Amino acid sequence: MPSVIDDSCIKCGVCAGICPVSAMHLADSQMVIDPDVCIDCGACIAECPQSAISPDSEASAAAIQFNAEQAKIAPSA
Repeated sequence: MPSVIDDSCIKCGVCAGICPVSAMHLADSQMVIDPDVCIDCGACIAECPQSAISPDSEASAAAIQFNAEQAKIAPSA
């Protein structure tokens, strides 16, 4: 189950710096996680200073969809 970033993200990039598989991407309004790349290690959840990252089982459907769509079009962080 991949992690998901919600709209409280401030685009600080801490998550991208610690992600072992480079699943983070910078979208226009926030960082997003590519669900096809995320290995669900949880490292980003623990490090996010905004607590903007959660497992997809705890995320809203809108956040899950936004992350998946934006990760496909956003450049890698």
